[in-house]
Order: sequence, then C-alpha cells, then structure tokens
Amino acid sequence: MKTHDKPAWLKEAETSLIRYCGEFSPLMITRAEGSYLYTRDGKKILDFTSGQMCSVYGHNHPAILKAMKEAGEQSIHLLSTMLSPAVVQLSKEIVELLPEGLDKCLFINTGSESNEVALRMAKLTTGGFEVIGFVGSWHGMTSGAQASTYSHTRKGYGPAMPGSLAIPAPYAYRCPISHCRDSCDHSCLEAGMALVDRQSVGAYAAFIAEPVLSAAGIIDLPTDYLVKLKKLCEERGLLLILDEAQTAFGRVGLNFAFERDGILPDFLTLSKTLGGGIPLAATVTSSAIEEDCYKKGFLNITSHISDPLPAHVGLAMIAVLQQEKMAERAVEQGDYLMQQLLELQQKYECIG
Repeated sequence: MKTHDKPAWLKEAETSLIRYCGEFSPLMITRAEGSYLYTRDGKKILDFTSGQMCSVYGHNHPAILKAMKEAGEQSIHLLSTMLSPAVVQLSKEIVELLPEGLDKCLFINTGSESNEVALRMAKLTTGGFEVIGFVGSWHGMTSGAQASTYSHTRKGYGPAMPGSLAIPAPYAYRCPISHCRDSCDHSCLEAGMALVDRQSVGAYAAFIAEPVLSAAGIIDLPTDYLVKLKKLCEERGLLLILDEAQTAFGRVGLNFAFERDGILPDFLTLSKTLGGGIPLAATVTSSAIEEDCYKKGFLNITSHISDPLPAHVGLAMIAVLQQEKMAERAVEQGDYLMQQLLELQQKYECIG
C-alpha cells in the first residue's frame, strides 16, 4: 500500500511499531467474536485464518473468558519451578488424550518455543546435532526452529544452526523429483534421505515434520508416509518430532494427525488451538527421554514456563474439544467443503 493511501491511524502506528511481516493490514480491528472480526468503522469480516490459526474454536470463546476470569482470581504467574493445580491437571489431560509413550509435558508460550524445546532435548539425549526437515516447512522463528524452516526467513540473518538439512516435501501434484503424478510412492523420501546421508557427519539428532505442511501450501503427507519416515529415522538413530501446531485437537477429524498413520513420534509439539488465542504451547515426549535429559541436566527456564493462566485456558480448550465434538464436526464440515471444492474443480480448468 502506498503511503498516501494509508489511513491516518496506520501512518501513526508505523512511527512507533517495528514492521515484522511486510506491511500491516489496513484494517483496525476493535472486536472479535466467533468466526468474525469487527473493524473500527463497523465492518463485519469473516475470519478464514482464525487469527494466526489459533482461534480455531472461535474468537473469544466463552470457555476461554471463563477460564481467564478463574485464573485471574487465583494466580496468573509463578516462579518457573513452582507448579499450579491447573498445570498439573493440563499435563494429565493431554497425556490421557495420547497413546502410551507420550507421557511427559512441558508448557511454554509459542509453537516456536515448543519446537525449540524438542530440538534441544533431542540433541541432548542423542548427543547429535543434525536436524532434518522438509523443503517448504515452517517450524518457528527461534534459532533452532528457524534453522529447520525451509519456506521463508533464511536470507540475511547469517549462518543457520550447524547440521541443518532438508529433503523434498512429498507433493504428488508437483512432484519435486518429477516422478509421481496421481499419487506419491515415497520415492522423494528415499532420494532425500540418501542425499542427507551423504551430507551427514554422523551426528544425527532429529527429523522434524508437520503432518500437513502449512507454509508449503497445505500439503497433506501421503498415506503411510509417516510409517516409512519413522522406519528410516529408527534405522539412523533419528528421533521423530511431529509439529502439530496446525493439525492437533480435532482439525483433521482426529485429536492428533499422527493417529491416522498409527505411528508414535518421539516428540509431539502442540500450540495454536491449545491456547485458543492465549499464548500456550506444549512439548510432549516419553518418560525415557525425559528421564535421560533430566539426568544430563536439561535446563529450559523461560519467563512464562508453566504459567497458571494459560494452563487454565488449555483445560478449557480440551473441554471444548470433547464436549462440542470438534473432531467429529471437522469430519462433517471437511467432507462438505471438499465436495464443494471438487465441484469447482470440475467447473474451472485453472484448478489442478
């Protein structure tokens, strides 16, 4: 937007705000509720992004507002080593949603942090430092997470973390190795792993992946792809980190996307929907990995780790997931949306 076209309030905002993602939106939002945003001049806007993909159950959900009020009357923030009943209960409820083997949680604020924690623990427990990710992936803006992000933000910031490696994303429609057409046969995975094996210095730590690649264009990993990936990781001593920032808590019709393939990641990272718009994220791993890292002196103190207020909200979001049957609703509404999109595909040649 040209400077002379910007509203006065935006020009004023830019005198004191750092621009962190190109241009700011020219819309001043004064209220959000459900699926809608409301501007200062009275416009009602359908929010297809659910904020920053966080308010999936709706902006200002009544359960969130109630949880925040309850937390405000008890405790908002504590010393990092102190625990509240809400934090303990949230860890229990998340573990109850997951299969055996994912049974220890750590609560921080953002998806970037949750991936950073998983990467640090993976490096500590394996003794390695090499991390593999997908071309087109997005895992966050902190140093380790950004080093494993191969979609944006790689130029101009100096060297990435040592040992950062990437393989092609499995996209059958535009196959990265010009092999597949209608379905993916995992050839790109095998070729990609062969390439990183050649580049590795023998210090593998982890493979980090989204079950549905977001920034790459919403690429859903093909059937059994994660099964094959898990096998290849185990053969190399790589721990598998699944970043479910955008897929967990019902969005694919199950509580977690990895359940579709029946595999068990070594780390699961959760954010976005978990906080319903409040900064809350979690790193989940096995008791064995947690115990090993503990013995090796794992340290991850941040200002708002294990804060009570976000934990109250997390409990409310899990209650909404279960009581409002969000996973079932995602299946029903997703099937309807897909059918409508397929009809558009038949109508317009430009849709591949």
